[in-house]
Amino acid sequence: MAPGSAAKYHRFSQPMPAPTEPTTVGPYRLLRPLGRGSMGVVHLAIDDATQQHVALKTLAPDSGMPEPERSEACARFRIEAENAARLSHPDIVKVHASGEHEGVAWMAMELIPGCELGRYMAMPRLLPETLVLRIIERVARALAHAHARGVVHRDIKPGNVMFDLPTGGVKITDFGIAGLADTSRTRTGLVLGTPVYMAPEQLAGAMADARSDLYSLGVLMFHLLTGQLPHQHASLGELLRQVARETAPDVRTLRPELSPALAALLAKCLQKQPGLRQAGCAQLADALALLQERREPTASMPLESARSE
Repeated sequence: MAPGSAAKYHRFSQPMPAPTEPTTVGPYRLLRPLGRGSMGVVHLAIDDATQQHVALKTLAPDSGMPEPERSEACARFRIEAENAARLSHPDIVKVHASGEHEGVAWMAMELIPGCELGRYMAMPRLLPETLVLRIIERVARALAHAHARGVVHRDIKPGNVMFDLPTGGVKITDFGIAGLADTSRTRTGLVLGTPVYMAPEQLAGAMADARSDLYSLGVLMFHLLTGQLPHQHASLGELLRQVARETAPDVRTLRPELSPALAALLAKCLQKQPGLRQAGCAQLADALALLQERREPTASMPLESARSE
């Protein structure tokens, strides 16, 4: 996360106060708050010994969460740090270190330039098709890396993928619910994840696996290409019914110029039955790379439109 960028932890509804005691956490000195996430506060911090700047995520014991939400948040925080130790990929956010300081759990993450992909999901900022395919290919390869090490993300959505338009950089963030439980639900029955991006089997409470991330990645690709979700409804109950039973629309109903091959690839990602999807994210990435090689120039939206405010 980069100082001053519109990253996922940089947005908060009102100015945050200057950090109170402690002014240091572990080996890091807090410089200023970057924002507030669902499980704690993120500060710009520096290791004075190395002069390394990091995004320091903390979860204090007095965070105000009631039980069992507090226990759930602590588990997610711990698991995110543990998963980071198992993953080393250029398109997955790196966690440098983690620990506990005077009752405060902390995690030092690399600073990421750019912003959430959600910025590019409505006109006039929709990205060109070629750039969307490139982004999804990179996310798919990063997920394949995680899956090969037994880590299923389980919450792929725009807010958990950072993109830096000037450099084309992509980073997956927040592995906090990966492997949290045997199902996608907590003991209280609450769904862990974001329903509009979750696979039908996750919403049904079944075990999530790599093919569940594939489905979520398909929803993400559909959203980036069209500015719309394949299933959406104001009622959560109706939304869940649609995801469980209704076939996703052909992406060409919204973007007729897209190729049949891309439409077929996307439809396969969005199959209700996990066994009907691609074999894995590596296979999806290879198919996307092939589509990019074969794609002939079309009247795509110019890149400048994505830069407009």
